[in-house]
Amino acid sequence: MTGNGNHPEIKVTEVRRRVPGSKPILFLAGLFVVATCLAWYFSWFGRELSDADISKYLADEGNPRHVQHALSQIQQRMERGDPNAKHWYPQLITLSGNPETEFRLTVAWLMGFDNTSHEFHNALLKLVHDEQPLVRRNAALALVTFNDNSGREELIAILKPYVLKAPADGVVASSMREGTNVGRRTPLARIEQSDGTVVELRSPLPGRVNQIFKSNGAQVTRDEDLLSLNSDEQSVWEALRGLAIIGTNDDLPIIESYANSNDASARVKEQASLTAKAIRQKSV
Repeated sequence: MTGNGNHPEIKVTEVRRRVPGSKPILFLAGLFVVATCLAWYFSWFGRELSDADISKYLADEGNPRHVQHALSQIQQRMERGDPNAKHWYPQLITLSGNPETEFRLTVAWLMGFDNTSHEFHNALLKLVHDEQPLVRRNAALALVTFNDNSGREELIAILKPYVLKAPADGVVASSMREGTNVGRRTPLARIEQSDGTVVELRSPLPGRVNQIFKSNGAQVTRDEDLLSLNSDEQSVWEALRGLAIIGTNDDLPIIESYANSNDASARVKEQASLTAKAIRQKSV
């Protein structure tokens, strides 16, 4: 293409105008990367906290992530046998009575790391009767470390289907099927009441749908059995381990049902066999 020789100057001018314009974009991109890294850093539970930060985070009940971060740091110290962890025991006791379920279930688990604390033992005896199943389960497992069989019935309950009841009168709306794996807080069903109000039922624990008693479109009344869940594999395995210590001969039938089950994993079947053997040896 022919021209008058001015084109190169035009191109150079265009380039010069574009380069400065890209600086704000690069600056904003840099800020975005920095902000993302900082957000990850300050929300990552593995980030080491100072003693002062742990105390501060534990008291920040309005920010659940701060409390959980502090609890994870205390757990690491307790696992290392750090005696300084006892500094926060009073705050852990306080959190064991907090309305927030996440705090209670985490604290119940932590208390199992120090079976010399009478305060922890007493708190666990209350938590094993908590309204939330996961809190009761963690408390029951922690009590095993105290060689206390107060949570035995709860450990047996883990091995049985957990029945959920309708939270209200109305018509069931659910797409759940038997055999479906669910996580904690997974929506299981919606109950539409006569006035149009919808009440949602979420899973209180992870597991698998065992049986559906009321199918989609069925009419239910409050507290009527809606469906049942089987516990997740990790919970079953932990319960079997605990029963190896506090289980009795009365527990053998259900334990052996897992040892002989075609549906249980090899890991669970092995632990069930070891648990049954341990119980029998205690009774000899």
